Amino acid sequence: MNTGNNSEGQYDHFTVSEAQPLLEFLLANVSQSRTKVKATLQGQGVKVNGKTVTQFDYQLQPGMKVAVSKTKRNQRGFKSRYVKIVYEDRWLVVVEKNIGILSMAAGHSSLNVKSVLDDYFKKTHQRCTAHVVHRLDRDTSGLMVYAKDIQTEQILEHNWHQIVYDRRYVAVLSGEMEQNEGTIQNWLKDNKAYVTYSSPVDNGGKLAITHFFVMDRTTDHSLVEFKLETGRKNQIRVHAADMGHPVCGDPKYGNGDDPLHRLCLHAWLLCFTHPITGERMEFETPVPTAFRLLFKHH
Repeated sequence: MNTGNNSEGQYDHFTVSEAQPLLEFLLANVSQSRTKVKATLQGQGVKVNGKTVTQFDYQLQPGMKVAVSKTKRNQRGFKSRYVKIVYEDRWLVVVEKNIGILSMAAGHSSLNVKSVLDDYFKKTHQRCTAHVVHRLDRDTSGLMVYAKDIQTEQILEHNWHQIVYDRRYVAVLSGEMEQNEGTIQNWLKDNKAYVTYSSPVDNGGKLAITHFFVMDRTTDHSLVEFKLETGRKNQIRVHAADMGHPVCGDPKYGNGDDPLHRLCLHAWLLCFTHPITGERMEFETPVPTAFRLLFKHH
């Protein structure tokens, strides 16, 4: 029974199979840049056989147990109320963004994820900047991936639909959905005022396909998962409105129903094949607590 501070869950544990210096072992086993691994060591985030070790040429022997702190290595030098780093390696970074922050700069000094990440890269002495690969609206929360170099960005951008094999959102929609699941398919096009509108026939816009699945409902609202087959601008928001059940808190396509004082749309699942290593990367975040509380059945 582990009493006192519950720190056990905050470590990743490894067993050494061959003699090698600690830094080499960490670089081979922890998916992080050399800079980050060194920072974790210096920040006393690594233990060998239960003792904190900071020197990176420490000689490991087979059978030794290495524990690497998750908290120290993820958050070292990074604090933002708008962005949380979920995963990072030398090619890309996956973040969970909060509502109220743009994916990239627009206009003058707007708060955006790219500049928050660039600032963090600078502070941690990483010679890279964040390259935008896809976007989430300012008031949509959830998972995003940014590339750390042009090559990775190009691969992601040009092969996005082959690379990303599952991407899902969860939304609170206004009213009680009639169907349990289905697919919406139509053409989306922006008008002069940048409002996206849909057409059941080709209107010169882009074909948009969204699958939906109702997770929960009350007489007032529905909790719905959306799976995108295409990723068009405002796609879910327009498609939800097309069904007569707009996303709650949507100032552009909504009906004024705003129970949580936010746009109730969250990108909860992102799965892609790593553009460089080919590894399957799967990330998910919980449904926002505020969304779930609307469906506490009495």
